[in-house]
Amino acid sequence: MSDAVDQADLDRVAAQLGRAPRGVLAIAYRTPDGEPAVVKTAPRLPDGTPFPTLYYLTDPRLTAEASRQESAGVMREMEALLASDESIAENYRAAHRHYLESRNALEDLGTDFTGGGMPDRVKCLHVLIAYALAEGPGVVRLGDEAVALAAAAGLRGSAIPADWPEPQFPWGGE
Repeated sequence: MSDAVDQADLDRVAAQLGRAPRGVLAIAYRTPDGEPAVVKTAPRLPDGTPFPTLYYLTDPRLTAEASRQESAGVMREMEALLASDESIAENYRAAHRHYLESRNALEDLGTDFTGGGMPDRVKCLHVLIAYALAEGPGVVRLGDEAVALAAAAGLRGSAIPADWPEPQFPWGGE
């Protein structure tokens, strides 16, 4: 991850979002084809508004794929897995704690809200994909799975690293 965000990246992120980005601290993930795709944001926006989303997905290919997965029912299947698989549940709780620690190291907002529904629900695949891409495989397994599904849907090698692990679970929504 870069320590500074150059103006060209901020301009590209603005074009991706259709608005000026706010509170960007770094490009947390860049696609294999060179696009900024996840930004790391400050816990508080420049106007003082709390912004608890540490990693924000910007690449339109990835945001469209996250929406497609949500529409296909992947979140429901992930929630069922979260309820039935203790190792997935423990990983999700650990990912929640790691997210909080990372964000609080920048600024403690005094909340235990992270994103994506952690630690109890699967609420937003956009957040989970951004988190998984920013941190790399192994930190948030449900995010890893959503990224793997995006890779299998045709984004491997362009928006997703060619060596991203394959999906580990059978997803009926796919």
